Amino acid sequence: MNPASDDARSRRGDGYSAITNAAREIFSEHGYSGTSIRDIARKAGLSLSALYYWYPSKQALLAAIIDDADRDYRTRYDEALEDAGDDPAARLAALVRATIEFRVDRRIDSAITASELRNLDQTHHADLRALNRRATGVWKEIIESGIAAGVFTCQYPDEARRTVIAACNAVAQWYRTGGDVSREQLVERYINIAYRVVQYQPAT
Repeated sequence: MNPASDDARSRRGDGYSAITNAAREIFSEHGYSGTSIRDIARKAGLSLSALYYWYPSKQALLAAIIDDADRDYRTRYDEALEDAGDDPAARLAALVRATIEFRVDRRIDSAITASELRNLDQTHHADLRALNRRATGVWKEIIESGIAAGVFTCQYPDEARRTVIAACNAVAQWYRTGGDVSREQLVERYINIAYRVVQYQPAT
């Protein structure tokens, strides 16, 4: 069972948002296993029957949160790459930017995905793996095209890809807004890190 449609959401007010926000907060604080469906309903200020209107189970709620975050990420990097054109260096920078901005903007969702992925059932896990394979393929294609063009000179492209992805994803674990480094500064630093990892040599 999927969440109700947008039209139904508007008819029922902000119950949908209250449930998902409550689940995000409690999952991030206590983990999936340490959270009951009653905890989420209580946090959202709703009855169990109101919660079940939107989601049939805690599992469905976790899957919806993770799926929503992953699809948001895909939308962001698709738009960024469309604007970047064909140059591999510009495409790599655009993908790093989209990833860092997503990890900063949706830090809680990123943390939930990283820690609670193991709790998804087989069907939901398979759907998420398909999305992850697509994202991995985008990174792979960009780095391989840069190597083919002679502007990325790293000897081990798969390891370079894994290194850059891991570094970008880890931002969600430690970055906090309002610190010494702005989001834009963070983006620029990680673009430079990515260029160093792939050993970017601008064409002359």
